[in-house]
Amino acid sequence: MMQITDIEWSTTEKKIAQAALEKAKEREIDALLTTVRQQATGIQEFNDLWHLHDFLSARRYDLDGKYDSRNATVIFSLAGLVKEGWLKVSELEGLDKEKITKVSAMTRMI
Repeated sequence: MMQITDIEWSTTEKKIAQAALEKAKEREIDALLTTVRQQATGIQEFNDLWHLHDFLSARRYDLDGKYDSRNATVIFSLAGLVKEGWLKVSELEGLDKEKITKVSAMTRMI
């Protein structure tokens, strides 16, 4: 039985996966910028500034780990992004059917 970490990726599939990760990251960053702008306009006290700082620190930590493109973890990354709504399964067109099936199945598990 093939393990998720044993999946082979063609050069084309690697490019498709990387492009999908970049597209999702761009969408998430755009949403984050909108949120930060809204929060920044609401800063009225010194503690509000630290609240924004804490929010940004947490988001940075989350984003740094979320967009992992290593072969062993990219299926998990893609599935998580689909589940969160940053990607659609249809945007993974060009990947092997088995990989798309795994991503779809994992969105229901994670």
